[in-house]
Amino acid sequence: MCGITGCVLSSNVSLDAGIQATRRMMDRMRSRGPDAEGLMSPDGVVLGHRRLAILDLAARANQPMTSDDGRFLIVFNGEIYNFRDLRRALEADGVRFHTSSDTEVLLVLYAREGSGMLRRLRGMFAFAIWDTHIRELFLARDPYGIKPLYYARIGGGLLFASQVKALIASGLVPSSVETAGLAGFYLWGNVPEPWTMYRGVLALPPGHWLRAREGSIGTPTCWHDVRTHWQEGEQTATAEALASHVREAVIDSVRAHLVSDVPVSMFLSGGVDSAVMAALAKELGVAVEGVTVRFDEFAGERQDEAPTAAVTAAHFGLPHVERRISHAEFVRDSSRILEAMDQPSIDGVNTWFASKAVAERGYKVVLSGLGGDELFCGYPSFTRIPRTASVRRAATASHITRAFLDTSWRLVGKHFLHPKAAGIPALAGSIEGAYFLSRGLFLPRELPALMGPEMARDGLARLGGSPSGIERTKASNAAAAIGLLESTIYMRNQLLRDSDWASMDHSLELRTPLVDVRLLAALAPFAASFARAGAGKKLLSAAPRNGLPDVVTRRPKTGFTVPMAKWIADSFAGSARPKPARAMSRRWWARDWAMLVSPELPGLGAPRP
Repeated sequence: MCGITGCVLSSNVSLDAGIQATRRMMDRMRSRGPDAEGLMSPDGVVLGHRRLAILDLAARANQPMTSDDGRFLIVFNGEIYNFRDLRRALEADGVRFHTSSDTEVLLVLYAREGSGMLRRLRGMFAFAIWDTHIRELFLARDPYGIKPLYYARIGGGLLFASQVKALIASGLVPSSVETAGLAGFYLWGNVPEPWTMYRGVLALPPGHWLRAREGSIGTPTCWHDVRTHWQEGEQTATAEALASHVREAVIDSVRAHLVSDVPVSMFLSGGVDSAVMAALAKELGVAVEGVTVRFDEFAGERQDEAPTAAVTAAHFGLPHVERRISHAEFVRDSSRILEAMDQPSIDGVNTWFASKAVAERGYKVVLSGLGGDELFCGYPSFTRIPRTASVRRAATASHITRAFLDTSWRLVGKHFLHPKAAGIPALAGSIEGAYFLSRGLFLPRELPALMGPEMARDGLARLGGSPSGIERTKASNAAAAIGLLESTIYMRNQLLRDSDWASMDHSLELRTPLVDVRLLAALAPFAASFARAGAGKKLLSAAPRNGLPDVVTRRPKTGFTVPMAKWIADSFAGSARPKPARAMSRRWWARDWAMLVSPELPGLGAPRP
């Protein structure tokens, strides 16, 4: 896991300016790679790298790395979990390797197969390869978008980095507001890709590659769209066959994600997903240490995951550590958290503290159960959203007038302090609209008050979609449609991105065995079966040979939460910024937090609580 950056030079950016800009970007990403740094500047490009050594810890595996013939140079962020299989096949074909790293395998594969090699990779990755013969840069990103990669055009050249803030630190990218990014943040609580908060700075979309050379910057080309797995025909199987299929697919992914030359730890919560990851790792002969964070405010409440996590650890004979987090520690760390937050988000504080706890134990790698609810239909949205859409369509069919519905839901919102109730008549009739009501933060009608009428109008137009930021799912059934939306909106733009910045701020590589394309291809066609009466999470719970403790499987779902409502209750006291309308109840703390982490206009300096 690392930070990558670089610059395709143009006529208005000298080599010296490119080197200095790249060094500034590398410095901004120091925590992503404290073990080594490297910079190369062959004719036409500058490549920079910060390394967190996980595979082949020797200096020989440092980057940028050059091919044997000197033609190709690579900077790489991520892990290729099947690199040893790929390496063996290449060795059988006569290739000699000089390291035991996955980076060298990538370099050899690209030299042989070009962009065609991408489909052979299993892992999380973002990398850049420079071809010195044709003076062309090749950028690529993994299908799920686990690893970030951003770029900006600078004259006839291009700048790229693992973080948006690194690009801004280059001094070559204007910091003007991207209204689509700002509107998207207020609507969703995160900045939807490919947008960022800065005009002209874009995310390379997941599963895409891009070629660039001086004076010719291509457009991103899709090589793998994960949505297709949710759009395939529904499959069924007997209960016994499906249980066996789930176990084989999940254990295969866990095995792949344990590849490491350093010890591996585990975010151990009180839920099913992390318990299954820990149990299967133990079955595979790796007794990962479980690390659990607990909060003073949750003591004695069901949100306290530590007691259940301790039962899980004892059941499987795993080492286990609890780390208590207080409000005072949150106050002390809040400035660092906001500085680490690469783009505004209403989430990620939980992962930041969990990562801090793991890093304090001396680990560089941690497994997370992230992705289990999206794949195995574990969220309430899988039952609630189809029901909401059905009720709304029934109301329309019974000729209840739109005016009556509007008035009724405004009254509901006013009486019950539910700020999104007013959007129900217009949005709740489709899966996509009901999903927006479930996951969205503010309604489009609220944006003019937050960012000004003109910026709101422009941002919504640039963002596109209906509802804003959503494309039609075209999935094979309702469960698959919700799985697609949860995976490509909530998980991609929020959970995975927050996991990256929060863990990398502690120089920690976070791995997600349940976010794996091979696993997705095997299980997504069974989404309808998984969604029935919680069958998916029951099947996942049964994946370990000896099952999970009853206290885990029977525990009500709470999610990995932080007592933010209590922590930020007084955060607006010293701020001149207005409180968002009807947002100050405990239930809607996320709106308060959004006001604290959102950029000041017209600049983009994040205020501090």
